[in-house]
Amino acid sequence: MVVSFDKWAVVVFQQEGQWQVEELPPTVCDNLGAVLAAVRGQVDGAFALVDIADEFFVVVRRVQGENLLLLSDVTASGSWDLAEQVMGRLELDVPGEDDLDEVWPAGDLGVFDDLGLEAMELGAILSDVDAYADEMLSTLARRLGFAEAYERAVDALV
Repeated sequence: MVVSFDKWAVVVFQQEGQWQVEELPPTVCDNLGAVLAAVRGQVDGAFALVDIADEFFVVVRRVQGENLLLLSDVTASGSWDLAEQVMGRLELDVPGEDDLDEVWPAGDLGVFDDLGLEAMELGAILSDVDAYADEMLSTLARRLGFAEAYERAVDALV
């Protein structure tokens, strides 16, 4: 499988109480529908993490038949198709040129509440303007308890 070094995606789920992290085909990185389909094929509560050029990331989580979406940086929607698709799915407008000075997330900051990562803490992770997307995702993985499996999978991708 050919992996683009500027974008990658994994699916995360629990199986028999153990965290599993598996790579997704690189083609899902360009299409929200493909990410949604990849998560839909997993157990309830599974989620996809998509990193685009370490600029931003997307979380798609399926919980009780509902898709929860999180975009780490709305300003990415002016430059990247996946981010624009997430904004459309969230029924939010892509920020205009005047709104590109500040980075802020869009979507469900409570996406991991049931796993012990509350919205306020996730917001703090996302507000670190000095952190790249991959660093935020590593922090997220550590906080949720699947860092070892996550790092192993990501190291194999990049």
